[in-house]
Amino acid sequence: MSDIEIYDIIKILHIIGVISWMAGLLYLPRIYVYHCKVAIGSEADKIFQEMERKLLRFIMNPAMIATFLLGFYMAIQIGLQGSYWLHLKIFLVLILAGFHGALSKWRKNFASGKNTRSEKFYRIINEVPTLLMIVIVTLVILKP
Repeated sequence: MSDIEIYDIIKILHIIGVISWMAGLLYLPRIYVYHCKVAIGSEADKIFQEMERKLLRFIMNPAMIATFLLGFYMAIQIGLQGSYWLHLKIFLVLILAGFHGALSKWRKNFASGKNTRSEKFYRIINEVPTLLMIVIVTLVILKP
């Protein structure tokens, strides 16, 4: 395989990882919106906890790791010098990773019955990954 073919395969896998990760970043806060409405210890509470745990563990965490590893490989290949757009993109992706960490912390709060955040909070916070995604995709396409 040539270097170009390997790079293209890495890019395909990176995009798949990004899509999977973004799906989780968009869906998990939505689950939290509905989780806020159920009684602690109820059957619904247990179902939501299981959904949240599995989404994080089996989809979001592996997708985020793949996104970072494959993105790091591509960044090395294209070079970081003089790539203002790439530096900004990486910074925004790190913010997404921080958001992922916050979602994980909030999941643990639900699991321990200690969620203090409202349904409205989760509805509003659900917009964060969308806004970051718009800016990131714009940077990647336009490379300003």
